[in-house]
Amino acid sequence: MTRALILGGTADANLLAAAIARAGIDAVYSYGGRTRAPAGQPLPTRIGGFGGVSGLADYLRRERITHVVDATHPFAAEMSRNAIDACAQARTPLIALERAPWLKASGDNWIEVADVMSAVAALPKHRATVFLAIGRQHIAPFGALPQHAYTLRFVDPPEETLPLPDADVIVSRGPFTLDGELAMMRARGIAWIVARNSGGTGARAKIDAARELELPVIMINRPQLPHRAQVQSVTDVMQWLGHRTCLGA
Repeated sequence: MTRALILGGTADANLLAAAIARAGIDAVYSYGGRTRAPAGQPLPTRIGGFGGVSGLADYLRRERITHVVDATHPFAAEMSRNAIDACAQARTPLIALERAPWLKASGDNWIEVADVMSAVAALPKHRATVFLAIGRQHIAPFGALPQHAYTLRFVDPPEETLPLPDADVIVSRGPFTLDGELAMMRARGIAWIVARNSGGTGARAKIDAARELELPVIMINRPQLPHRAQVQSVTDVMQWLGHRTCLGA
């Protein structure tokens, strides 16, 4: 009997949870706990970490999980590595549901870098207005460049003092539209964008807006992960689980 664990927190994971619930598959949806008010799910939900690789492996055995779907953010590298190792220890099949990365198109002005520290180094030394679209967990290194005026966008209001002396926070949850991103960037005089290559459609509008406004984008490439089975659609995951999917209501 199938009992699946979805490592979620993304729009793709939410679509998968809906499909699994409609199919009547026994499953648990797991949030990492970074968002204070996560979206409700049609499946039993748990919130918080597992306690590393050994904790996750113990959970898989204890809960008799037969399949694990890693549908976390493409930059949730630690969780993804833990899932690979824990599933190997527990001998539990694992598949990753990971959206395709964005590809550079004609008119894009990307500076591609490997990580956050490289993104900091790629910013200009003179004062600039920067849209820092990388999530609140990764902004501290930009404190090394306090001369910039930063615009940040978070799902939740920050609880702590930001490590940036000149920062304006937008509290909003995507998906975002091209018109909305254009209006925001024009109103705030954005000159540079720092983004992670998350892929998908929910956050793509800022990349399209940057192209239209001819703005440079410092694009952080995805972290390298060990080999694992990987698909890009809910349909593929459902087939892996041995079920047909129904994406409609």
